[in-house]
Amino acid sequence: MQTTLRREVYQLHAEICHALSDPNRILILYELREGPRNVGELAENLAISQPTVSRHLKVLRDRRMVKAERDGTSIYYTLADKRVIQALNLLREMLAGILEERTALAGELT
Repeated sequence: MQTTLRREVYQLHAEICHALSDPNRILILYELREGPRNVGELAENLAISQPTVSRHLKVLRDRRMVKAERDGTSIYYTLADKRVIQALNLLREMLAGILEERTALAGELT
């Protein structure tokens, strides 16, 4: 296996896969698809506590998946790269395909 590919895969895992390893972080990314949000708005819209949202946002900021901009006393978060939503949608399509295959297989077994 190529050394460059191996290095890129390890970097991908460390940066992106870690950021996406928690469902709440994925939900935050989908919420930010709709536009800038502050911690309070995210917490309310997702029914997650503010401290939990803040912890998840820190991970997403550290991985450069979201950006923070101050507006007066509030900090608003936005997607750093909208392609993350395309990637998540592609993964959801893959999951739907897997579930369809499982359902078809289960139907054959019964």
